Amino acid sequence: MGNLLAYSGIVTKLRAMEAKLLTSENFQEIASYHSVSEVVQYLRDNSSYSEILNNLKDEQLHRGSIEKVLTQGLYRDYSKIYSFCNMQQRRFMKLYIKRYEIDLIKYCFRIVLNEHSDPLELSYKKAFFDKYSSLSIDSMIASQTADELIESLKGTEYHNSLINLTQIPSITLFDYDLALDQYYFSILWKDRKKLLKKKELEIYTRDFGSQIDLLNLQWIYRARKYYRMTSAEIYTLIIPIQYKLSTDLIKELVESPDAEAFKNVLQKTVYAKYAAFVNSSELHTAEDIYMKCMYHLLTRDRRKNPYSIASVNTYLFLKEEEVKKLTTAIECIRYGLTPDETLSYVGGNNR
Repeated sequence: MGNLLAYSGIVTKLRAMEAKLLTSENFQEIASYHSVSEVVQYLRDNSSYSEILNNLKDEQLHRGSIEKVLTQGLYRDYSKIYSFCNMQQRRFMKLYIKRYEIDLIKYCFRIVLNEHSDPLELSYKKAFFDKYSSLSIDSMIASQTADELIESLKGTEYHNSLINLTQIPSITLFDYDLALDQYYFSILWKDRKKLLKKKELEIYTRDFGSQIDLLNLQWIYRARKYYRMTSAEIYTLIIPIQYKLSTDLIKELVESPDAEAFKNVLQKTVYAKYAAFVNSSELHTAEDIYMKCMYHLLTRDRRKNPYSIASVNTYLFLKEEEVKKLTTAIECIRYGLTPDETLSYVGGNNR
């Protein structure tokens, strides 16, 4: 009864919000358009982004502005959920926001390392991060180099994980991203026991542990197939947390000589039954496998425990996937891809 009372308002709100998410039919219609302006008009008429998009003038209908609108839609939904949370639930929401902080820092590194002459454009994120995060948008905007960006993070939890990298010659974006990812997963795995109890801890451990396993699978597969990395190099990529993947299985996956051998080892894991990696023609990439498995795991937990953090986790996952798919679809249309090609890159939709 306690969880029912604590989550009834949030769950009601989430159901109303989820009803406004785009369906597979919506994405099929979007893929059929030939211009970005047509997509924008469709979203104005048929999506939860209509209010934000209506503030854009026709001359602003380009990829950068639309991506900002989509991101603002995600932040707006987070804010709506947060407003319905009690103090305990807000502690979890503050744990969740670390993924948005990591994404922001990674974006800033991409800009400063590419030596863009224009300053960082983060004003559209400022209101959200000023309210929910300890990161200073103003300090980050002023950064022109990687060292200055790291200095702007002084006093935050991310500074120590990055400061030692300044002493490494020929540092790359990959190195910064890796340091941030490994810190993020390690700290969330550690802090979950401080913030969650009993059933909620069990749900979060299962979902977050599975996410870590699936990302390790994805990274190992991509490192082998696309980047021809050595086993020693791949071991440095792996998140140092094992949930359902044993050390022996990780070793077999990393040291598999080719993609076929990797698939054979994958069949020994608990994730093979979700991914259908070998037999399903629909799952073209490691990213598809990750998304399909996470969708299955999250929605299953929500079905079994609707009045819990499982409902929040599932909704935010679906919203984040929607933003990614829309961004990809718009880029495909901008480059003149056919509807079938666009849908293949978007990866379909589960709704």
